[in-house]
Amino acid sequence: MVLAQLGGSISRALQQMSNATVIDEKVLNECLNEISRALLQSDVQFRMVRDMQSNIKKIVNLDDLAAGHNKRRIIQQAVFNELCKMLDPGKPSFTPKKGKTSVIMFVGLQGSGKTTTCTKYAYYHQKKGWKPALVCADTFRAGAFDQLKQNATKAKIPFYGSYMESDPVKIAAEGVERFKKENCDLIIVDTSGRHKQEAALFEEMRQVSEATKPDLVIFVMDSSIGQAAFDQAQAFKQSVAVGAVIITKMDGHAKGGGALSAVAATKSPVIFIGTGEHMDEFEIFDVKPFVSRLLGMGDWSGFMDKIHEVVPTDQQPELLQKLSEGTFTLRLMYEQFQNIMKMGPIGQVFSMLPGFSAELMPKGHEKESQAKIKRYMTMMDSMTNAELDSTNPKLMTESRIIRIARGSGRTVRDVMEMIEEYKRLAKIWSKMKGLKIPKKGDMSALSRSMNAQHMSKALPPQMLKQIGGMGGLQSLMKQMGSNKDMASMFGGLGGLGESMVSRLR
Repeated sequence: MVLAQLGGSISRALQQMSNATVIDEKVLNECLNEISRALLQSDVQFRMVRDMQSNIKKIVNLDDLAAGHNKRRIIQQAVFNELCKMLDPGKPSFTPKKGKTSVIMFVGLQGSGKTTTCTKYAYYHQKKGWKPALVCADTFRAGAFDQLKQNATKAKIPFYGSYMESDPVKIAAEGVERFKKENCDLIIVDTSGRHKQEAALFEEMRQVSEATKPDLVIFVMDSSIGQAAFDQAQAFKQSVAVGAVIITKMDGHAKGGGALSAVAATKSPVIFIGTGEHMDEFEIFDVKPFVSRLLGMGDWSGFMDKIHEVVPTDQQPELLQKLSEGTFTLRLMYEQFQNIMKMGPIGQVFSMLPGFSAELMPKGHEKESQAKIKRYMTMMDSMTNAELDSTNPKLMTESRIIRIARGSGRTVRDVMEMIEEYKRLAKIWSKMKGLKIPKKGDMSALSRSMNAQHMSKALPPQMLKQIGGMGGLQSLMKQMGSNKDMASMFGGLGGLGESMVSRLR
């Protein structure tokens, strides 16, 4: 993913500083120079990098720090805060309200992924209970209306456009008026783009804006445009009142730092990032969790939101009971794979775990592991109830394996690989045996019994090392306090995180 390399470089610089015996001026300068180099290589504007470095030096005055201070932690916190400041304009964007009609206008250059992003934005809000609609006011690009029509039909979202009318302003005004009458509470207007910034493009944008009176103008920016990002974002901001930014193609090989520095140009927050071509590969951009994930520090709150989305509350006590018994069946493995598939792209999910560097999930491996899970599930679909509910691997005789392979259209070797994966997971699951299950509603008791010793067994060695070993894990748990979600996480996912990571190492 874009910025994985940047995150890895900054994490390494901080790690090298942590490994130093004494934190002095030389060690601090080396760390900051390494971070600055990584940011510049990722196309972040030089002025922003220079300001960040001087701000950190002002905050971290080694001579003034008393002997008892944890210098490493103060430096890490300063780096974290400055990166957040770089990405945060300090003011929120307009937020649409459910039930109240809002008009959102999308602008950007041609090829930035505007039309796809419009549909993703509509689909995201539709899942949250909004009633969105799409208006195609792009009459410049051939096939723009066809693309929007196809996307909207697939997502079951109403749309408006015309093959006959060539005036984008008229189409936009008619579309907005029509959907207001139909009581749609989120009307999204897709405008024309150009191959480069032109006076005609900006004039058209101004006219569409005047005709539709949007509550929010969203600037869509391709993450691969590099150093040109700042000037381009500024030009759009001067033409229309850009209130928010969405960065696309964050799953590519581009450096991406330039697109993030566009925040400074528009003085508008990034609200979403596109992480793939599919409808659900679209995530809210929240500065602190994003920087936290970039530095390999994880995003517990985002991870727990994912867990609660896919694991129904009424299923959690049953999973916790099975966890305490150490009983792991193929059916339980199937259910956990289903949960993981619902959570979205695997790389994105695991980047929310503390200590999980994006480098542990190289580009391309996410799809590979997703495909592997689907293969396993297809094979398990060809199994009997007795086979799925058994905890005895010896039940899987040669004749049964051949039958499962034929029934799922896979090879005997594939089935054997799936059974080996089951044995590995069963072994990890059994290490969690003996957890005390609290009374209904008293999840804090379970959190207390989920001590660092239990957790260290379930985490892969790389993750444990990046967190800082047992000491770092204990510190992390102390920070989280008696968070009931910790229990849900380990009850809901068992050792699957460990399994997938170790498979891809």
